[in-house]
Amino acid sequence: MSVSSRAPAPADELGDLVRARIDAVAEELIEFRRDLHAHPELSWHEERTAGRVADRLVAAGLTPSRVGASGLIVDIGPPDAPVVALRADLDALPVPDLTPDPWRSTVDGVAHACGHDVHTSSLLGAGIALAAVADRLTTRVRLIFQPAEEIMPGGALAMIEAGALKDVEALFMLHCDPATDVGLVGLREGPQTGAADSLSVVLSGRGGHTSRPHLTEDLTFALGKLVTDLPAVLSRRLDPRSGVSVVWGLVQAGSAANVIPSVGRAVGTVRMLDALAWADAEAVVTEAIGQLMLPYGVTTEITYVRGVPPVVNAPGATAAMARAVVASTGEDGLVPTAQSLGGEDFAWYLEHVPGALGRLGTRTPGGPTYDLHQGDLRVDERAVAIGAKVLASTAVGAEVTDR
Repeated sequence: MSVSSRAPAPADELGDLVRARIDAVAEELIEFRRDLHAHPELSWHEERTAGRVADRLVAAGLTPSRVGASGLIVDIGPPDAPVVALRADLDALPVPDLTPDPWRSTVDGVAHACGHDVHTSSLLGAGIALAAVADRLTTRVRLIFQPAEEIMPGGALAMIEAGALKDVEALFMLHCDPATDVGLVGLREGPQTGAADSLSVVLSGRGGHTSRPHLTEDLTFALGKLVTDLPAVLSRRLDPRSGVSVVWGLVQAGSAANVIPSVGRAVGTVRMLDALAWADAEAVVTEAIGQLMLPYGVTTEITYVRGVPPVVNAPGATAAMARAVVASTGEDGLVPTAQSLGGEDFAWYLEHVPGALGRLGTRTPGGPTYDLHQGDLRVDERAVAIGAKVLASTAVGAEVTDR
């Protein structure tokens, strides 16, 4: 039946149709997620992942387009209609998989420790369901499968440059939340995540014997002062209401107890809740580091990479996703959620169009609470189909007026 010969279905009827279609492929989506989990790929190297997604989209009757080596975009529905977009991220993290599951990672030192395998499988499920009702859609739905979310500044900028947001009126995504029970989705209007930047500081100076620190630049001592004093200084240089947080993930210097090294480094993240503070952060951090290191005579090399602004959920988009959550999970499925200091490059899209990010519960009720970016992360796989239903229902029911 052609598009022109079938009248568009009401949003609630379409929602029922897409949710039923997702129920029909729920087991397939879980198997798809397990395959992705067993074969994780790092940022900008998600070729296999993108290929698996593309093949299944083609099998559903769609025509996805590659963006670079590992990005995908596909449109569903009438070509001249307003566009609502749904986004998922594809990449894994450079951490070992510590889970006991049969589908644990087969790649040493790489794991889907942030749930992107769930995000991708849920968006694929939404796409399969929407493809089945494509001739009844009144909006065009764009699926964006994005590489490289886990690095800064992230793959969102490349997707935007490639035209992912062309004609898009609103954009939505879900992110796994291992602190929320499966069947629940957390939403809040306004700021949802924090701004996040990466910071690397390399110190160098004359090395020497630990018995004669006065003849060296005591680099290890200087490095210790940097690591402990920079967070304290920033708490006085930036508005405390911005919630600035400097946390070091790598501190490295020396190889022997009686040798003062000539090179050391500290690498970490700078996060904050406020976009105004984020605008000033690089200049303040750079100046503070220079002042802190001045007494020790070390040479300082600073690499500051602005990562992502905060995700700010628009009112209309948040309401649209809330309706979809209730339709997919019932009234009790919609729960409030707090703003997080975690960074998410979905924020770059929201610099251009309104949208919303929801927190998809992945904890088995009564089970352990895991944490993101840890190799032991396990998810209740019922979340995959729930995420697919929420995304598809959001797309068919969205009436967003934010600008």
